[in-house]
Amino acid sequence: MAERGEKLIISSPVFSLQLGTKTMIVLSSDLAVKDVLDKRSGNYSDRPDMFIGQKVASGDLRLVVMRYADTWRGIHRMIHNILNMKAAVTYTPYQDLENKIMLKGFLEEPQIFLDHVRRYTFSLSTQLIFGYRCPDMNDANLKELFNFANWGELAASGSAQILDLFPILQKLPKWLAPNVKYAESLFKKESAHYLRMWMRAKEGLRNGDSHPCFCNDLLRAQEKENFTDAQASYISGSLLEAGSDTTAATIYGFIQAMLVWPEVLKKAQEEVDRVVGPDRMPTIEDYENLPYIRCCIKESIRWMPTVILGVPHAAIKEDSYNGYVIPAGATIINNVWSIHMDPRRSPNPRTFNPDRFAGDFTTLYQSATGDCTKRDNFVFGAGRRLCQGIHIAERSLFLAISRLAWGFNFSPSIGEDGKPITYNVDDLVGGITVEPRHYTCRIECRSTDKARIIREEAQMSQDLLNSETGQWKESPKGMAFSTWVPEKTEA
Repeated sequence: MAERGEKLIISSPVFSLQLGTKTMIVLSSDLAVKDVLDKRSGNYSDRPDMFIGQKVASGDLRLVVMRYADTWRGIHRMIHNILNMKAAVTYTPYQDLENKIMLKGFLEEPQIFLDHVRRYTFSLSTQLIFGYRCPDMNDANLKELFNFANWGELAASGSAQILDLFPILQKLPKWLAPNVKYAESLFKKESAHYLRMWMRAKEGLRNGDSHPCFCNDLLRAQEKENFTDAQASYISGSLLEAGSDTTAATIYGFIQAMLVWPEVLKKAQEEVDRVVGPDRMPTIEDYENLPYIRCCIKESIRWMPTVILGVPHAAIKEDSYNGYVIPAGATIINNVWSIHMDPRRSPNPRTFNPDRFAGDFTTLYQSATGDCTKRDNFVFGAGRRLCQGIHIAERSLFLAISRLAWGFNFSPSIGEDGKPITYNVDDLVGGITVEPRHYTCRIECRSTDKARIIREEAQMSQDLLNSETGQWKESPKGMAFSTWVPEKTEA
């Protein structure tokens, strides 16, 4: 960044941009992220004003971009109670069941594999947050959630940025600022959707029909703090949003990488076959014994970061770093893409090479909070804004990647010329979060025995569910949610 009175030096791993009335500080090195966002997290846990993304399109309620204040801190504590590592290990039954049903989908309808992936991550999230699962990939709630991905594109759009850089433009009439009208429309639809999901969970908790979930603690907090149903619905809804689409996008990216680098898939299959054997699929207990699969997880996140510029932070007070001034209110960007693609950290960065993490036995959380020069990825953020879903995400990715490698072969689709198509791994779509542009491929089960095992495991999972509703007959034991439940209301 430029020192007062001096010229800006863009080549620095830390530099500033003066955009309209705003100062933006870009952190493009692992050390800078550690020094600024981690070690000084107390001053950099705020978010900048986002007129379109937060105020208009989210009613100031979206958790990921919520300003750092008492409301955010209270929600953060609640989320920590259900997403810390000790709690995360208790959710294995949810992950295991949803994953096995996803595998059956790959087996029977491989042409719509992305839908199966999205249902897997979405249903896990709805169980943790609202207490009910998504049994059908045509579920209206699932489809609406991924339609709301438009929020990321809207919040990252140039027209939204202009209104933040020049606040006076926020007073323009709506006919001169069409994105404002669109943002209001999106908020109206999204808030109604989240409110329906929240009220369903709230009613279920009150009448005793719901399973333990995050909304259990949220309802208790609502009754104590007197916040509205609108606030509660957005707290739970934005948590659902954060927990669903990024994990699905990472799995989608991994499958694409296997089409371009088939030797990686072969090596992953060799490890799984050697450790697991032919008579069962991998389980979470195999985590320690499948180091190459764990490297595949790390490389998937590094190679295709779902949040390429992180979520912006804001400086609460004026600060200085390495002799340069960071003004109060400045926006701080964690330049994830630049760090991940730094050839000094990752030689040949656009090559998918899990072996670059050979010998790294850290979990994603251990890596994120350890030596920054060895940190595997910066997608989950930094400081007090580090994503608390990191433990759940890693376990979901482990089950998905290990079992997909165990059960299936992936190969490029055949083009009109009769040759395998070529994939553009740099063609990403989205806004604040990204994923590969839609692609097709051929998916085949590796053997008839594996197909039989997948069907048998899926059927055993289905036997745990109510045949009419698709919900759990009984909650798995040991769930790490609050033991408090509201008193049942009289009929």
